Amino acid sequence: MLPHPTLTDRYATAEAKPEFVNRLFDRGAAYYDTVVDWGFLHSGAWYRRRALKQHGLRPPHQLLDVACGTGLVAAEAARILGTAENITCLDPSEGMMAVARSKLAAHFVIGRAEHIPAPDNSFDFLTMGYALRHVTSLDEAFREFRRVLKPNGRLLILEITKPVGRIPGFFFRLYFARIYPFLAFLFTRSEDAREMMRYYWETMDACVRPESVLKALADAGLTQVRRDVALGVFSEYTAVKAGPAAE
Repeated sequence: MLPHPTLTDRYATAEAKPEFVNRLFDRGAAYYDTVVDWGFLHSGAWYRRRALKQHGLRPPHQLLDVACGTGLVAAEAARILGTAENITCLDPSEGMMAVARSKLAAHFVIGRAEHIPAPDNSFDFLTMGYALRHVTSLDEAFREFRRVLKPNGRLLILEITKPVGRIPGFFFRLYFARIYPFLAFLFTRSEDAREMMRYYWETMDACVRPESVLKALADAGLTQVRRDVALGVFSEYTAVKAGPAAE
């Protein structure tokens, strides 16, 4: 299952998507943290940390942060775990990974969600922060998530979901399609930053609905699949890899 239809204005085929996305985020990596921080009113770190704690991350978990980007989720996880030594950060973008490496002493691996270079049953907890739209196949990614999780391991996927309803949808579109890209350029003077935020909107607008994400998680063999929602737009997808009862 595709996370959204092929955006032919950006890349010609689904097979060309990974290269396009990598180039986009490599170019915009230097601006990403600044743009995301003020774009969400400096609330991102608090929200990520709250979500991680609420959904069960705790010492001494071994954590895999898929599509780690600049390490925003991993940095909050390190605060909870008390160390970054138990964290593996995975991302295909060298540019984003370089920023993440400057923040924390985690283990860094270049790779994609659909082909995770890790043995079976390796991690207690798996996270993906706002990158679900950038994979090429939900089914392949979720099967990989299940494979690398230990029995009773848990995953948490954070995502932004376009709200249902004409009025909420209007304001969501106004901010993410118009205001956010404009301000990204205004404050950074970077066309790369603006294009990164334009693409951010385009993928949110075209993304499959939450019901499809939940079904794909269940079809991958994960259990206790659910979605919690914050402020009407922040989706927290969780699931567990079934195994022996935890002690």
